[in-house]
Amino acid sequence: MLYIDWREICVRARPPFSLSPSGALVILAVIPARIGATRLPRKPLRDLAGKPLVVRVWERVQAIGVAERCVVATDSDEVAGAVRGAGGEAVITRDDHVSGTDRVAEVAAMPAYRGYDAIVNVQGDEPFVQRDAVLGAAGFVQRGEFPLGTTAAAADASILGQPNVVKVVTADDGRALYFSRAPIPFLRDSADGALARSMVRQHIGVYAYTREALLRWVGLPQHPLEQVERLEQLRPLAAGIAMGVAHVARPPRGGIDTEDDLARASAQWEDFIRE
Repeated sequence: MLYIDWREICVRARPPFSLSPSGALVILAVIPARIGATRLPRKPLRDLAGKPLVVRVWERVQAIGVAERCVVATDSDEVAGAVRGAGGEAVITRDDHVSGTDRVAEVAAMPAYRGYDAIVNVQGDEPFVQRDAVLGAAGFVQRGEFPLGTTAAAADASILGQPNVVKVVTADDGRALYFSRAPIPFLRDSADGALARSMVRQHIGVYAYTREALLRWVGLPQHPLEQVERLEQLRPLAAGIAMGVAHVARPPRGGIDTEDDLARASAQWEDFIRE
């Protein structure tokens, strides 16, 4: 009884969450941007078509219009300064987070952002993030269908042999069954190849969370599956937290992890903004 009374007091003390005129939860978008990338040093500040990469991502999320408020979460004063100089909002977070979701959760717990009960995470190296990918992930949470949402795209079977590309398989109701760098589904029999190929999905690393699910996620210890696959989304799945997977028609252009990726993105930028 003491536990119930304490919990009721805590719930009443929480700031009320925001609702849109339609009754859907209003979204906070958080862009985690860590300065210490190893493969591309100082990645958030690298130039992409005349502006820092992190500013390009912030502009893209703003243009998508999924969130009432958008904030960059970083461990660097330089990154925060670049975002604020472009007219954006940025907050300084700890430098020891093991994942982007942990960084997002730190922001969601700050007093200024506690009124949002739906949060979207767009990684700070994804300037080409698709509008339908963000809206698809967020829609699950806004509609109350799943406490977590993400996105995947139909892909060619050639990705099954690429461990750097994350694959996902889903249940009939759209929830994720498993994410892996391994070939899933495995194309065992050539007679069933067409059917199996129709189920090949490339995961797109956009996430949406209810506040409760986000805080539960980061409160869990790292799961062995997460550690061996190096995929943070396996932590909530292993704990039984349902994650809906929205499907989009085309694979993403890809994030920025290397010098080659940055050169490719710069070459494609003008075509992208005209789409």
